[in-house]
Amino acid sequence: MSGTQAFGAPLHVAGPEGPWDEVCDRFESVGRAVVHTTWGEWLTAALLDPELRALLGRDRPRYRHSPAAAGRLAFAVSRVVMKHTAAAVLGTAPAALDIAYLPGGQPALRGFGGELWLSLAHTEELIVVAVSRGGPVGVDAEAVTRRVSFEALQGQVCTPQEAELLAALPEDRRAARFLRLWTLKEAYTKALGQGMRRSFATVGFCWDGDGRAVLADDSPAARAWSFTTCLVRDRYLVSEACRDTGRDTARDRGQGTGHVAGQAAGQVEDRLRDDPGPLAGTGLPPAQTVRS
Repeated sequence: MSGTQAFGAPLHVAGPEGPWDEVCDRFESVGRAVVHTTWGEWLTAALLDPELRALLGRDRPRYRHSPAAAGRLAFAVSRVVMKHTAAAVLGTAPAALDIAYLPGGQPALRGFGGELWLSLAHTEELIVVAVSRGGPVGVDAEAVTRRVSFEALQGQVCTPQEAELLAALPEDRRAARFLRLWTLKEAYTKALGQGMRRSFATVGFCWDGDGRAVLADDSPAARAWSFTTCLVRDRYLVSEACRDTGRDTARDRGQGTGHVAGQAAGQVEDRLRDDPGPLAGTGLPPAQTVRS
């Protein structure tokens, strides 16, 4: 197994028929899985599915009243992908699942509280779904071509320490690191169930000696979180945040230090360069494609 596979790179699933075997294998081995697709890949199958009404469930009124056709279709497909992903790892029928939403907008499965955590992200044509059995999970996705103004937004996104470090980088590297930081913070706050209600500037990240993103807070609770960022379809930056509620801070007892993160307790490792250049050429680990 390659390093990228071990660390949980998103898996491409091109339609309702899967293949789902590798997604289930990933879920069984590390306790979570992230899949990516596009709404166009699933659109025909989703709209022609006789169970579409049941698949949308409580989301159907929102789907029907969405004013823009493209937004309505993307909304429907994203919920279908989420249900199929959850159903695959649970070994049940997608239409048997009922999605609810927590106060912060985080999706959750009714009847599976504490057993399966979900997160959904979509941007442009991309849809990303994460499932975890070990603890809360969050994902975020942004196009690498998105231009986010560091000068205008640093006060809302960065801690003073992050802003100082970013300001010292050349412009292209600053833009790359700023977008990466943005996706990490959104993934983390989504996993917390707070989403955009939590000020990103109150969450601090730093980078360890291997270029992995870690919370700047060095408490045992912070060390229970793991993060990864991958380049998907050579166009999208996808970040994942996951907390393993079963981990007992083994690192605090000197156990597991130096372990390959994706091979122990489901921790995901982020092998990005310490100061990446333009995102499309940074050496970000690519997403894995599931092949039949």
